[in-house]
Amino acid sequence: MRAQEKQNQTLLLQRAKDGDEQALAALIAGQMPLIRAVAARSLAPGLEFEDAVQEGLIALFFAMGSYREAGGASFSTYAAACIRNGIADAARRANRRKHAPLNQSVPLDDAGSLPVPGGPAEAAEAKEQYSATMQELETRLSPLEKQVLALFLDGFSYSAIARRLSIGEKAVDNALQRVRTKLKQW
Repeated sequence: MRAQEKQNQTLLLQRAKDGDEQALAALIAGQMPLIRAVAARSLAPGLEFEDAVQEGLIALFFAMGSYREAGGASFSTYAAACIRNGIADAARRANRRKHAPLNQSVPLDDAGSLPVPGGPAEAAEAKEQYSATMQELETRLSPLEKQVLALFLDGFSYSAIARRLSIGEKAVDNALQRVRTKLKQW
């Protein structure tokens, strides 16, 4: 019986690869309970259930394209491993420290502006804090550091900043290192 199931899956997979939409739908339907179960266990900040399911479907399509019967495992077993790995990789990517600001950010409201919980008083305080921060940057950073930081924040590469300011790339790197140090000390 097990050999018959494996043969049926292989036939279904081949039909799906040949463009049979019903075979593709049957493969997806057969793996969807696993995808949903793995997605539910793999939720993380920055990876919602629907996103995890999408990652599982992408992994299933990868499995369909890369499965080789000569490997010895059934397609179902191979697809399950690909799905688990695909969703786990997505969860690891979502948990990376570089994504933390996005995962902890405040969403925009329907009007497209940041919500102000405290109303006008909190908005005025935030504006005052911004002004104080900008003034502090103005006094702490040298003219070169301010120029390099502004260009870097505008998306210029080290080499582009160096060409624009007629300095070496090492000078750009040094200036940015000093800026980082000053901001950490602050």
